[in-house]
Amino acid sequence: MQIPPRDDAARRDDRARRAGPRHAAAQRRRARRRGALLLTAAVVLVGAATASALLILRGPDGGTAGGSAGAATAAVGHASPSPSPVCASPSPSPSPSPSPGTAGPAAWSGPSSAKLRLDLAHTVTGNISPKSVVSTQTGYVFAQNMMYTHTVTVYDAETYKLVKTIDDSVDLAAYGHEGEATVQGAPVEAAVAADYESVYVSQYSMYGPGYTHQGDDDIGPGSGVDRSFVYRIGLDDLSIDEVIKVGSVPKYLAATPDGRYVLVSNWVSWDLSVIDVARGRQVKLIDLGPFPRGIAVDSRSRYAYIAVMGSGNIARLRLADFHLDWITGVGSGPRHLCISPDDRWLYVTLNAEGTVGKIDLRTRKLVKKVYSGVLTRSMAIAPDGDSLYVVNYESSSVSKIRAADMKVLQQVATGWHPIGITYDAPTRAVWVACYGGSIMVFRDV
Repeated sequence: MQIPPRDDAARRDDRARRAGPRHAAAQRRRARRRGALLLTAAVVLVGAATASALLILRGPDGGTAGGSAGAATAAVGHASPSPSPVCASPSPSPSPSPSPGTAGPAAWSGPSSAKLRLDLAHTVTGNISPKSVVSTQTGYVFAQNMMYTHTVTVYDAETYKLVKTIDDSVDLAAYGHEGEATVQGAPVEAAVAADYESVYVSQYSMYGPGYTHQGDDDIGPGSGVDRSFVYRIGLDDLSIDEVIKVGSVPKYLAATPDGRYVLVSNWVSWDLSVIDVARGRQVKLIDLGPFPRGIAVDSRSRYAYIAVMGSGNIARLRLADFHLDWITGVGSGPRHLCISPDDRWLYVTLNAEGTVGKIDLRTRKLVKKVYSGVLTRSMAIAPDGDSLYVVNYESSSVSKIRAADMKVLQQVATGWHPIGITYDAPTRAVWVACYGGSIMVFRDV
């Protein structure tokens, strides 16, 4: 029997039913933005109407043109809208309520971070095995707990209290992956979207029907490891609203500041996934070589830098056309990258050496190295660019390093196997994920 063609409305209805949770939160965020834009437009129109009325009432001789323009400017200026009430704090909302969708942390003020010292403020425990921690800079800290607990735990950055535990199980078909089943992930790393409205979380491997070849850190392309996914979690309701297929064993992620891309390093397939944020899917795959890991993007979204841990090199990717070149000979086992706020310096942890290197991006040459500890892993940079914070995996410590001369200013003891680190700018706190099952919070005071 011939099936009659379906009209556009029916096809749209089908797509909406299939999308289910995939776009629900995204639609709410778009609605809030539309509401804010409409409110702004209304305020401007009211201001303009008020100014016009004043001109009419005063008549052509009622004042100078400059005075009239000043009145109009004042009317519009005083009516500048505050954030719309529909952009309220997320549900469930801790106290104090984080503010997703804000423009990120305020500019640094006060003394240089290099003049402050780390002081232990709190230790988070519970059913966690954190591989990484990432501050949203708007009130939340995300911890990714791998396949050991299959969760992402979200904490209030001020109170340290658990806000929500997000299970990594997803019905792939409900997110547009037709023919797929409900599976579990294994959260590795996270990156905050450029608009501060969502967080992208990489899944080391998937577990469930159709996924029987999980990843391993010591294999490469051709090993038959399944491709995996990146989840997008909305900060308005802390739920998964998009699931994007990438390469094998995705690890680190970085969102480009212009909001166009999310970049994902795929450990086992030895490549980089380029996710188009607007389209919600991978649009390009770039070969890099053995074991790509850390990613840093400059503030103008011109270049991305990718540490290739199975080499002594860092890839430089020009984002305008995806042209690739290299910074070579930086040291053994480059793992994590941070870029200075002015885009002048690139910092790299050299895992095999236990060192941290400083690269001048004008010359693309390594200018300084300092020993930090045994197996330097992840790193964070203070918002003012003056300090680096490095976890030393086998030393069970964190080093604070002055960026200007690469001098180790302080070393603090941590729990067993510190592996992830993030700097929460609003509270000036360094969160450290320890594989032993804890997160330590140090205040920079």
